[in-house]
Amino acid sequence: MWYEVWDLPLYRVTMLGGRMVSQPVAAEDFTTFMRDCEPRLRQALIAACGGQAGRDAACEALAYGWEHWDRVGVMANPIGYLYRVGVQRGRTSARRGVILFRGGGTDSLPEVEPALVGALESLPDRQRTVVVLVHCFEWSLSEVADMLALSKSTVQNHLERGMRSLRRTLGVR
Repeated sequence: MWYEVWDLPLYRVTMLGGRMVSQPVAAEDFTTFMRDCEPRLRQALIAACGGQAGRDAACEALAYGWEHWDRVGVMANPIGYLYRVGVQRGRTSARRGVILFRGGGTDSLPEVEPALVGALESLPDRQRTVVVLVHCFEWSLSEVADMLALSKSTVQNHLERGMRSLRRTLGVR
């Protein structure tokens, strides 16, 4: 028996032998989710994976979310799940030697300590992600905890350790 699948804007059509089966796709639900969550997902993945790799990972995660929306859409924390999907996809870029935060160089960043970029890159992934989300994107600890599926106290610990390391690296008291 052969089959083909086509995704149309509102229906998924499957041909099984000579029989056509169509199922409605919750396009409106996904569109609403994407409109509400895409900016935060992109910010979190940029913080975790770096500039272009984070943007690419966000696109990959959202594509995965659309393909599996029937399963992802009913999860308690779909954005947190897609964040983990994106991080996994972003690691592929990191393995290829993509430099995290050096896209346009520090010359294009307004009033930024030149050593900050290297100091951020030297932090462990979790610490860097938490520091960037809290201090660059102005997320609350609760928002970061929800996205990363961590407790608020764990996020606080990562933030304190990351900031301590940055201060030490930059020679700031």
